[in-house]
Amino acid sequence: MKKTFKIILSIAVVVLVIPIASIPFVNNNIAYSIKKDLIRLNLPDKTEIIDAVSSAGKLVGNGNGMQFFGAILIKSELALEELNNFYSVYRKNDWSYIVEKQVSNHIAFIEHDDLTFKALNKDEKLINYYIVYTWGSSNYPLSDLDLRGH
Repeated sequence: MKKTFKIILSIAVVVLVIPIASIPFVNNNIAYSIKKDLIRLNLPDKTEIIDAVSSAGKLVGNGNGMQFFGAILIKSELALEELNNFYSVYRKNDWSYIVEKQVSNHIAFIEHDDLTFKALNKDEKLINYYIVYTWGSSNYPLSDLDLRGH
């Protein structure tokens, strides 16, 4: 009887606990892949990547649901309009490959996470710095079981 109980317990751990415990790691990997896709893009002339970040969880808005975010911080001699034109060829929707001026190390529009660019000092004045970011999604059926999405 003890042997049967141990076998059933082992199966339960493998079938239930391990997949549920791995959900945050899978979601982090999805967000990380979004960031990596941004890094792999060709850069416009006179532009360099300074830093990159990614995050998974409920990042903006209300309600439940996972959000996946990736961003790069670039320094460029180009104007915002020129950068927007460059990245517009990659846009699939209104939430992808957005370019905005970045004035501090903190990503201000992320409401529920203190997401910052670590390569910058907190008090550093930023001139000619821009954030290029995109939101992603997942087909992973267990993504919404991540507690960070609630």
